[in-house]
Amino acid sequence: MSQSAIRWEKDADNIVTLTLDDPNQSANTMNALYRQSMGEVIARLYAEKADIAGVIITSAKKTFFAGGDLRLLIQTMPEHADAMKAELVELNAQLRKLETLGKPVVAAMNGTALGGGLEIALATHHRIAIGGTKAEFGLPEVSLGLLPGGGGLTRVTRMLGIQNALMNVLMQGQRMKAEKAQSTGLIDELATDTDDMLAKARAWIKANPSAQQPWDKSGYKMPGGTPSTPSLAMNLPAFPANLRKQIKNANYPAPKAIMSSVVEGAQVDFDNALKIEHRYFVHLACGKQAKNQIKAFFFDLQKINGGGSRPCKVTYPAWKSTKVGILGAGMMGQGIAYVAASVGIQVVLLDQTLEAAEKGKAYSKGLLVKRVSKGRLDAAKAEATLALIQTTNDHADLKGCDMVIEAVFEDRTIKAKATELAETNALPDVLMCSNTSTLPITGLAQASKKPENYIGLHFFSPVDKMPLVEIIRGEKTSDAALAKAFDFVLQIRKTPIVVNDSRGFFTSRVFGTFTYEGIAMLGEGYHPMTIEQAGLQAGMPVGPLAVTDEVTMELGRKVRVQTIKDLAAEGVAWVPHPAEAVIDRLMDEFGRNGKRTGKGFYDYPEGGKKTIWPGLVEHFVKPEKVQIDEAEFEELKERLLYRQAVESARCFEEGVLTSVADANIGSIFGIGMAPWTGGVLQYINYIGVAEFVQRADELAAKHGDRFMPPKLLRDMAASGKTFE
Repeated sequence: MSQSAIRWEKDADNIVTLTLDDPNQSANTMNALYRQSMGEVIARLYAEKADIAGVIITSAKKTFFAGGDLRLLIQTMPEHADAMKAELVELNAQLRKLETLGKPVVAAMNGTALGGGLEIALATHHRIAIGGTKAEFGLPEVSLGLLPGGGGLTRVTRMLGIQNALMNVLMQGQRMKAEKAQSTGLIDELATDTDDMLAKARAWIKANPSAQQPWDKSGYKMPGGTPSTPSLAMNLPAFPANLRKQIKNANYPAPKAIMSSVVEGAQVDFDNALKIEHRYFVHLACGKQAKNQIKAFFFDLQKINGGGSRPCKVTYPAWKSTKVGILGAGMMGQGIAYVAASVGIQVVLLDQTLEAAEKGKAYSKGLLVKRVSKGRLDAAKAEATLALIQTTNDHADLKGCDMVIEAVFEDRTIKAKATELAETNALPDVLMCSNTSTLPITGLAQASKKPENYIGLHFFSPVDKMPLVEIIRGEKTSDAALAKAFDFVLQIRKTPIVVNDSRGFFTSRVFGTFTYEGIAMLGEGYHPMTIEQAGLQAGMPVGPLAVTDEVTMELGRKVRVQTIKDLAAEGVAWVPHPAEAVIDRLMDEFGRNGKRTGKGFYDYPEGGKKTIWPGLVEHFVKPEKVQIDEAEFEELKERLLYRQAVESARCFEEGVLTSVADANIGSIFGIGMAPWTGGVLQYINYIGVAEFVQRADELAAKHGDRFMPPKLLRDMAASGKTFE
């Protein structure tokens, strides 16, 4: 008997339960064994149809079905297009036979069903899930540079209508809990547990012996109409314009393909709509952008969250903080307090005055109240979370803290004093962390009695929204301390990357290259809106001038001044950057320091929308740079991305970075590196290492040594190696 990924059971009521259970994997995927097994099961269902009352599809795994096998998908090349299309035709033919069996078919989803897993469920007549769990449902393919290719796009469009399908399911790739999926229309019924789910499935089958898909019924009309429906036809031209605005004209083919497939498929019958869906899927799957995004958002992220950069769990067992002290209740400290309390950790929020500490706690209260008002959190849970945050101005209250995070002003003397007081009052083996974004950890650790327990934890603002924490290991930081810091970041549901100590670490150092390159362009005479558009169309979330205003030029200059002093003490000469002259002129001549003061590259009128300061055009823009051709604009985009990639390669060469996954995910989650690139080092792979080196040399000859590729890249180009 051949191996099968689907178990067949038939009960006394002639209801067949098909249990998805791949014997070779911890999760079910759409691999060759699944396709073979489903083909055999479909044949048997048709052969025994007369003796079958209905079908239940469920799973023996923790999840219902994980979707397509990304290990195979990432290897797909253009020459594999025909074979992939054939597999899609086979897969969809099976699902089409399932939903036209003439018997009621129910999906009993015992766990998460994303992508291909939900597509199987969509090919049934009724979908049931267990409510109140962490299970997720949705079609997130767009986040991987793909579209649903197993009939999901076509079915969702016919279930929900063009507009709702695009906005609520396909374009954003929303992952939903069962309750949300039900209100969206992807799930029909909720159950309390597995037994209840299966009981409801059997009951529905008995009550609906002649179940059909809506689109297979006579007289079916698509909700909201087709593209030829006058009311929809009037609004349809706005869809592409809104999409361009949403993706900021960046290099994201997947959303465009999704919109095209939905609109084109809505104008033909179901089977031809599937063919359109296949065509767009194969085109995307064979492209480089999809591979970039799959590598970053699946493989790299999986490696990180699986502990790829964590010291051995056998030697350093999993650890959880129970009480954390936070020094400084400002913007960063209050955010850290919130995320820690939200996972049940007791927090001591300390500032110079009790009033300041209370103000910091009020930030958490505001966020919790907002969640309660939107129905995302129970009021009692919110109160319990807030009660975990103790405010104080007395370091003695740090007693019992197994971890302390200092988030005070970026001054070595202040941080040293904070460290001394914390270690005096907390537990003897306290994990001492600094939230510094620029100051080397090794130097800060000199103030600690136990530098082996001292580590950097660089959070990003706003802490409650930003998913990344950069863990910085100092020269004396122990593996035990690193393991604890790593576990804490996972405990607060953030993504940890690990880097070695250096000035600016990894994220701040690379982020600075993006902003400085944009400011340098202004110094060269380019129009500020051209520069901002270049940043957005390159795929960055915010233009370099706008984001500089957010962090303030004042802070950047303070860091520069301190760095010049530090390098001078080391006997190293400072190499000026062309952006510095622009910043100094803006601050010293025009008094423009950034958003905090209401005046930077932009004007920030009270209650109004920010606008580019007209003085930029008057004092910096050159007439010959106002109207530039496409090639010159493309070079501006290139410069913004290449500069980040070159600096990241230098970080890798210097040992600041030791993991490709940390580099890619850190750049996307921490500094907004264009997601379509797959991250800073994957971008080099995407271009081709040899091609990247050649182009970087050209940019260096034209714009300066900051583009010069390091020896590491030249060696990789010569040997044909890539970042893996």
